[in-house]
Amino acid sequence: MRIFTLLFFFICILLSPLYSSVRYFIDSDESYSLNDTIILDDIVVTGTMPKVNLRNVPMSISVVTGNKITQRLQPSLLPLLAEEVPGLFISQRGVMGYGVAAGAAGGMSIRGIGGSPTSGVLVLIDGHPQYMGLMGHPLADSYQSMMTERVEVVRGPASVLYGSNAMGGVINIITRKQESDGSHKSAQFSYGSYNTLSAELSGGFRKSQFYTNGSLSYNHSDGHRENMDFEQFNGYIKAGYDFTDNWNSFIDVNLSKSLSSNPGTVTSPIIDNDADILRGVASASLENNYDNTSGAVKLFYNFGTHNINDGYNDYSSFIPDYRFRSNDQMFGASAYQSFSFFEGNKTTAGIDLQRFGGEAITKFPNEPARDSTQVDIHLNNVAVYLNVQQTVMDERLTFNAGIRLDHHELNGSEWVPQLGLSFTPTSYTSIKGILSKGFRNPTIRELYMFPPRNADLKAERLMNYEISLLQMLPEIGISLGINLFYIKGDNIIQTQIVEGRPLNVNSGEVENRGFEVTANYNISEELRLSANYSLLDMTYKIIGAPEHKFYVNANYNIGNWEISSGVQYLGNLYTAVRPEPVTENVWLWNARVNYKALEWLNIFVRGENLLGEKYEINIGYPMPGATVFAGIGIDL
Repeated sequence: MRIFTLLFFFICILLSPLYSSVRYFIDSDESYSLNDTIILDDIVVTGTMPKVNLRNVPMSISVVTGNKITQRLQPSLLPLLAEEVPGLFISQRGVMGYGVAAGAAGGMSIRGIGGSPTSGVLVLIDGHPQYMGLMGHPLADSYQSMMTERVEVVRGPASVLYGSNAMGGVINIITRKQESDGSHKSAQFSYGSYNTLSAELSGGFRKSQFYTNGSLSYNHSDGHRENMDFEQFNGYIKAGYDFTDNWNSFIDVNLSKSLSSNPGTVTSPIIDNDADILRGVASASLENNYDNTSGAVKLFYNFGTHNINDGYNDYSSFIPDYRFRSNDQMFGASAYQSFSFFEGNKTTAGIDLQRFGGEAITKFPNEPARDSTQVDIHLNNVAVYLNVQQTVMDERLTFNAGIRLDHHELNGSEWVPQLGLSFTPTSYTSIKGILSKGFRNPTIRELYMFPPRNADLKAERLMNYEISLLQMLPEIGISLGINLFYIKGDNIIQTQIVEGRPLNVNSGEVENRGFEVTANYNISEELRLSANYSLLDMTYKIIGAPEHKFYVNANYNIGNWEISSGVQYLGNLYTAVRPEPVTENVWLWNARVNYKALEWLNIFVRGENLLGEKYEINIGYPMPGATVFAGIGIDL
């Protein structure tokens, strides 16, 4: 009952200013026509395969627009998503960069599902899965802002469409497309605390049916501690051709090179714990879109190399000479087609094929005879799925049902069902409910790499139960979303001591419940407010998932000035759970000021953690204090 009591009081508090605003506008007989007012019919999401209106989708989906991405003035997408999306948390350890080594960061969780070292949150770029073939988790440093048109985040299991790694949710990054003939060029440069430099270039060109988009970026930071350097090069190019109004295609390539240093904990600092990582993605897509049918055929290839030095303590007489080296690949092919067999119907059938794996080696530079292969393996996965959407009652009531049969080469077959209902009594109100299953196959790392390995591991499973409300009040510029969820799962992979040694076993459980609230208030053309709050009550605590997560932001435009200020609160963020829980309670204040000096030139300053809060996300890794950055943006 405690969770629902908290929900009641929070809704009352949230709705009190809404009631006052309604009375004000009624009494004053004033209204605003705002460009950013949300109408449910106008929001189309693509992470659902096929494209559908948000009002007809039973899942909880957050859409982060290109405007917000541009306003953030930051090279990485992830800090923005961590603020704007309730229930989503991404661990971090420094002013720039995430990394992959022990005590690093980049662990993503939604509603307490996911985290590190593997993830139950699937990252997509234009619908193509992005994760390491051996380790199974996404590479947080690869996702840059200037290549991105918008981001859709599915909160809750999406395994019926995307399979294993979508147990907690999906982050779908949709890249830019040049829509009009001609060219467009933009650039952004910034410099600030800890010798942090960011330079980004992007551009697009279109002539008739052919278009191309591309971006280049360079990021560097000395870090706020010794031995915490970060450097990254990123390049993206996309080329497409619209054959007709109904048929289009594109190919793209994304390369990311990062060099990072892990300084170790403050009590046990490390030297030479460095990671040199290359990630590459190439894909091709052919899409069709008619009134009664739409679909796509997609091919993608992900690859990467990891060169990681284990490092040593400066006070130790023992300096290790071993190094970790790996290369991994993932090839995938998918096809889906949606049909409308009769009025209000949309039936989608699809197939997914994946082959993933690679090689990992422990190298001894001074004793090459001791080099040993940890793993050299590739595995196959095939899946078919069917999803039926039926709208009745003048498109006010939508039934959704989906089923997936997923077959893993080692773990066998997994049936994944999903049932949902959406009721839209008006164009501005939507009530939804969903029952969905999520699962995650063990990764190659968990099966075959490092001492906890266990080749007998089985799939993790959970069930998600959820109801939600979306309410728009366009006359006064207010939108409100409320979600309640309950998650129950078992077979969660944990490392335990078995017969005196560490071993990965299917011994863990999940029982998470909570609610999420989002609100947007366009007070005027100049001033806009947004806020979100999530409560996560975990019976079985995990690291890197706060019980309370609150964010409020104000954006003010006047003349050539744009001012944005946001405050985030993290309550009961677990940095350790054994032997005794360790939690952090943090208030973070960020602010940005942008001045449009010329039609094509912007000058900006942004500050993060301006209160100088002292806190940790990964235990033993203090986060930086107040940081300030300044730069320019060019748009031609």
